Amino acid sequence: MVQRRAAVVYDVARLAGVSHQTVSRVLNGHPSVSQSTRQRVLDAVRQLDYRPNAMARGLAGRRSRIVGVVSFDTLLYGPAATLLGVERAARAAGYGVSIATVERIDGPAVVSATGALAEQSVAGVVVVAPQTAATAALRSMPSGMPVVAVEADTDGAIPTISVDQVAGARMAVEHLLALGHRTVWQLSGPRDWLETRGRIEGWLAALKDADLPAPPLMTGDWSARSGYAAGLRLAERDDVTAVFAGNDQMALGMMSAFHDRGIRVPDDVSIVGFDDIPEAEFLSPPLTTVRQDFDEVGRRCMAALLRLIEADGGRPAVAPTVAPSLIVRDSTAPPAARRG
Repeated sequence: MVQRRAAVVYDVARLAGVSHQTVSRVLNGHPSVSQSTRQRVLDAVRQLDYRPNAMARGLAGRRSRIVGVVSFDTLLYGPAATLLGVERAARAAGYGVSIATVERIDGPAVVSATGALAEQSVAGVVVVAPQTAATAALRSMPSGMPVVAVEADTDGAIPTISVDQVAGARMAVEHLLALGHRTVWQLSGPRDWLETRGRIEGWLAALKDADLPAPPLMTGDWSARSGYAAGLRLAERDDVTAVFAGNDQMALGMMSAFHDRGIRVPDDVSIVGFDDIPEAEFLSPPLTTVRQDFDEVGRRCMAALLRLIEADGGRPAVAPTVAPSLIVRDSTAPPAARRG
């Protein structure tokens, strides 16, 4: 297979009247090729019907055109959308993607997965590591491998790209307070997730700035089932008018629980979620939520990783945090007088 791909590169070079190194530079998007030469090579590629894949370009250029991604086996929307965003950005940059999934993000699993990708001679690795258990592994990554993390705590040991979770939570809570609610309850995700910590921090900060008390924190596991259970508990109280759910799935479960107990959303209780899952606008009522730009996270990850791959000696010049946005729909309204 390698010999056949190399032969095709030489065929392109022969037809275009250039060296095979020049063909490699054109296929890799190298800037030090004149426009006329580049066009001759591309014409020869089309004439020979040559469709180089990422690995073939790596072989021609003697450097892998594959990036590795370490993620964990999950159906949760946030991590899955992050993985998709990274993959889209990699392919837009001309790189293939090799994905290593682990059952849970912890130190030994991350190290093992990164080692498996290194054996494939990937150009660099993106680690999607939203849980605190991966922190030690990320801080001790081998220095020879370009690595960028997503939603991780590395204390600057490696470049990290993340959505501003604190700002997103503040947006949600400040929106509810602006509607006239006197406090906002929160159903958080698992406490060992870094996003959970950021969303709790933003919730508390917004309430403190408004000089309002923080109700007891409720904790779920990201699932609609845990949202439903929390909703049943809140339905027993008549002082709850606004809830910030740590993700849209938990918000969905809570809305279902309120419906079963005869509590109307948003007439009696307003709910804000987080993530803006594709189904959010089709819930009844459509869910107000915080949108994360996972495609932008992917683009910044690849920009940072490519800077490391090019070995320019500096830190990647990309903004480490991506701003979220509040999407206001029909699940929030001013508090009803009978519950306020």
